[in-house]
Amino acid sequence: MTVRRIALVAWHVFKEHVRDRVLYAIAGFALLLVAASILLGQLTAGEDVKIIKDLGLAVIEGAGLLMTIFLGVGLVSREIDRRSIISLLAKPLPRWQFIVGKYLGLVLTIVVNVAAMTVALFLMLKYLDWRALPVERAAWDAAAADPHLLLATLMIAIELALLTAVALFFSAFSSSALLSLAFTIGIYVTGVFSLDLRRFGDTVEAPSIVSHVVAAIGWIVPAFSAFDLKAQVVHGLPVPASYVTLTAGYGVIYAAAAVVAAILVFSRREFT
Repeated sequence: MTVRRIALVAWHVFKEHVRDRVLYAIAGFALLLVAASILLGQLTAGEDVKIIKDLGLAVIEGAGLLMTIFLGVGLVSREIDRRSIISLLAKPLPRWQFIVGKYLGLVLTIVVNVAAMTVALFLMLKYLDWRALPVERAAWDAAAADPHLLLATLMIAIELALLTAVALFFSAFSSSALLSLAFTIGIYVTGVFSLDLRRFGDTVEAPSIVSHVVAAIGWIVPAFSAFDLKAQVVHGLPVPASYVTLTAGYGVIYAAAAVVAAILVFSRREFT
C-alpha cells in the first residue's frame, strides 16, 4: 500500500510535467543538433564529431539543470500556493510518502528527458559516422557513437537527481518559490566550485579561520563538478570504474540525505 501511494504521487508529477516541457526540450535539442551539424560540417576532419559530442552533452546537462531547478523548487511550494496541500494531506497519505513521491516523479521526468536527448545525440552521431570517410574516422579520438557517452549521461542524470533533492529540500523548507530558487542556484554554483573551495587555503593567502570556514563549505555542499565527465569522454580518455562507482554512490547517498532532510522539515510545517 505504501509503495502504491508513492507511485501514484510520482506518476501524477510525471504526467503533469511530461506533457509539454519534455517534448519541447527534445524537439529543441534535435533542432540544435541538426543546425550544429550543418554549420560544423566544413570543419577539419574529426573536429566536427568532437564538437557535436561536447555540444550535445552540454545541452543535455543544461536543459536538465533548467528543468530540475525551475520544476524542483515548485514541487511543494506550488501545492501550498494552490492551497491543494491541505486536501492532499487530509487523505490517508503520510507526509513522507508525499515528499518521496514528489521526488521520484520529478526524477523520472528528468531521466526520461535525459534518455530521449541521449537517443537524439546518438542518432546524429550515427549519421556523422555513416557519411564520414575512412580518413576522417582515423582522426577521431573515439568512435562517433562511442558507448562511453552513456557513462557521461548517466553521471549527468545522477547529478540532476542530486540537485532535485536539494531543490526539494528548499521547496519543503520555504513557501516562497523565489527564495527556494535563489537557494538552489546558490548551492549549485557553490557545489560546482567545491573542489576549489576545499583548497582555498593553499591557493589564497587569508586568515586561518577564513580558510577553514571556506574549506568546510566546500566539503559540506554537494560536489557537482565531480559528475562532469564530458571532457574525458569527448577526447576518448579512460575513466576509472572505481571513480564512477564512488562518485555515483556519493550522489545517491547525498540525495537520500537531502530527501530525508526535506521529510523532516516538511513533517513539522503547519498549514492552515
